[in-house]
Amino acid sequence: MPEVTTPYATGTPCWVDLMAKDQQAALDFYRDLLGWQGAPGPAEFGGYAVCELDGRAVAGIGPAMAPEGMPEPPTVWTSYLASTDARATQDAVVAAGGTLIVPTVDVGDLGRMLVAADPQGAVFGVWEPGEFSGARVVNEAGALTWNELHTGDVPAATAFYGEAFGIEIEPLDGADSYWELRVGGRAVGGVTLLANDPPGTPAHWLTYFAVDDVDSTVDALVKRGGTVLAPPFDMMAGRMTVVADPQGAPFAMIRPQPLA
Repeated sequence: MPEVTTPYATGTPCWVDLMAKDQQAALDFYRDLLGWQGAPGPAEFGGYAVCELDGRAVAGIGPAMAPEGMPEPPTVWTSYLASTDARATQDAVVAAGGTLIVPTVDVGDLGRMLVAADPQGAVFGVWEPGEFSGARVVNEAGALTWNELHTGDVPAATAFYGEAFGIEIEPLDGADSYWELRVGGRAVGGVTLLANDPPGTPAHWLTYFAVDDVDSTVDALVKRGGTVLAPPFDMMAGRMTVVADPQGAPFAMIRPQPLA
């Protein structure tokens, strides 16, 4: 169901956000490309914008800021995994060999968050809901539809995400060297080998947005200053492409195969 009305189970990707050097330019780009509505938010939250699709929260875009003495965060989409207790998850992440980047912090009454990296260096966030539970719409055109871990060590990733979140990583039937992230027996994301990326690409999480027409959306992206990293191609899950926005943030777009 595209409309999300129940809490996300622990370990399920529940939100994505982008820290952009030019927040307004990013808001304008994704408005034109994916139909989002969003504006800079309150100063108390650093101007963070919760973008909406037809009035439902779909993703966040904030201004890139760094604590004093820290480097500015990279312009990338960050995937957040759900938790019912961010502080306990923080302890579990560290115990499993992960690295804290932003320790657990309260975000007003909205919830709690942290940012960490797994032992292979893939950065992810954790979100414990308060008044805000995460994306309210998924799996429809313009919305988040998949989160994919790119790693050089699948057994190590299986051990880490299993220990920290209870996520299972299992081979996908019918696919060569592709795995599913499973929570409670349900597929919630994927895992692929870093060897399939250009040489030198670090471990990372890739965000997928659904679109009605991959090719025409790529044309629109290029006209608005985006870059095509992998031209549209057909695969078992649908037709997809990997692109970057004008500020360099990579993401994927896919028109999923209709369910049988």
